[in-house]
Amino acid sequence: MNFSSARQYFDQEIQQPDEHIDLAKAALYIAQEEYPNIDTEEYLNAFDTMALELQERLPSQRYPLRVIQSINQYLYDDLGFAGNVEDYYDPRNSYLNDVIERRLGIPITLALVYLEVARRIDFPMVGVGMPGHFVIRPDIADTEIFIDAFNGGEILFPQDCQERLSQFYQQPVQLQPEFLATVSKKQILARMLANLKYIYLNQQELEKALAAVERILLLFPGASLELRDRGLLCYELGLSDQAANDLEAYLAKAPHAQDAATIRQILTLLGRMS
Repeated sequence: MNFSSARQYFDQEIQQPDEHIDLAKAALYIAQEEYPNIDTEEYLNAFDTMALELQERLPSQRYPLRVIQSINQYLYDDLGFAGNVEDYYDPRNSYLNDVIERRLGIPITLALVYLEVARRIDFPMVGVGMPGHFVIRPDIADTEIFIDAFNGGEILFPQDCQERLSQFYQQPVQLQPEFLATVSKKQILARMLANLKYIYLNQQELEKALAAVERILLLFPGASLELRDRGLLCYELGLSDQAANDLEAYLAKAPHAQDAATIRQILTLLGRMS
């Protein structure tokens, strides 16, 4: 498979143990497929500059809530980062270079900015894959403080998270421990790519949707639904052999899936089922 240089850099970055993956670099390599001429070092330097400026604003006693307050004031009041509520599904909200330049993003990309700046001031934080709304929290054992990077760094407690989930599902939701579980760097990157995948599917930009799926499969080669979706996208794009290989592999993994009959029909059309 011939990857672009950006795809190769992305693949090299994510082959490392999760704790060694440079999240900002990997996210910028995602952006570089859309913007081949961007200088990734320029944006990494931007994070370094932010951290240096923030360092001067930090309180002398670095209690977590005070540090969070300082980060919030710097990112949202001074720099003007904000959630893009007017055009949430603009793909630029998912590309880190655009987020840095436009100061606009969605929960996961604004969280990434927050994580990268916090890491550089020695205040490590982790991602929390709450359904429907990505949040972050300080990497401190047993802490129950969560930060909503999309909404100005609002501080949330578990009860607030439960209310957010109920709003998202439009019905009362009982908070489950797994809803507030931390996620790996690979999971963060996959969630960013999933956002791009659905945006491009809705826009009928199938080649870009396929590129997102391919990179999700670099992160998680065994993801059967992504394997299916790559096959379906290849089918739509006339890439018959790749489509058939992926759809056969999907059926081998999930022979009793709800869509198995539909997949078999497609394979028949491709001449792979008798």
